[in-house]
Amino acid sequence: MEAKAELENDHPAAFFDGPPRAMSGDYRLHTDIAYRAEEEGATDYMKTRCRLDVYTPAARKGFATVIWFHGGGISNGQKSVPIPLLNRGVGVVSANYRLSPLVESPEYLEDAAATVAWVFHHIEEYGGDPARIFVSGHSAGGYLASMVGLDKSYLAEFGIDADSIAGLVPFSGHSITHFTVRKEQGIPGTQPTVDRFAPLFHVRKDAPPMLLITGDREREIMGRYEETAYFWRMMRVVGHPDCSLRELGGFDHGGMPEPAFPLMLDFMETRKAGSPE
Repeated sequence: MEAKAELENDHPAAFFDGPPRAMSGDYRLHTDIAYRAEEEGATDYMKTRCRLDVYTPAARKGFATVIWFHGGGISNGQKSVPIPLLNRGVGVVSANYRLSPLVESPEYLEDAAATVAWVFHHIEEYGGDPARIFVSGHSAGGYLASMVGLDKSYLAEFGIDADSIAGLVPFSGHSITHFTVRKEQGIPGTQPTVDRFAPLFHVRKDAPPMLLITGDREREIMGRYEETAYFWRMMRVVGHPDCSLRELGGFDHGGMPEPAFPLMLDFMETRKAGSPE
């Protein structure tokens, strides 16, 4: 039942509405760019699913970029540019990734890493600053953002140091092993685990700056606030200098993105890879 509840609340249409309809003429949208099609052994599913959209200011240079991963329990969902990020002076890269059960972990994690690597390799071509790349997402997307930023092995496969990310901003993402990963392992969704597929397993003091955001602890799903709070505490224990936690009172899992986006934009104003807070 908990997985069904997550899927029903994972992708609220009020914030994620497909191709931007409110896009200013000062911005450009480049759609359906393949980011893994040229890899040796790429399957048809990889070629069709591993695509991203790039939304950028048309005449501005050196802008910050948000890599945004959609939610959907790692079993559904589609890329879209979140409406609250339109016309805000930032670039947005929104990516699809392969989904369970057609693939299993770590393949969707590898797709997330490939997306981040693509942005590092190409964002300057669109006018973006590679030192101002942030990774975010809601729910399952937040989990992917945390994993590729904390477990350095995924990005290392693509020649990128995860510590080059300017900041990680998961919106209500799992800190324990994701319930879909547990399902693939034959573990019930009500049985929490922490293994190499859990962001919590990879806490480290030298990780990129982090802003952890959840809904109200009494309205979130599956203890999401509490596991996030424990993750925040353990980052403090290992000595991470720039990890903060925000609980959005009164907001449930599906509604919490609305007040979370302004917090992320404020966070981005003061962070740059390699620079102190």
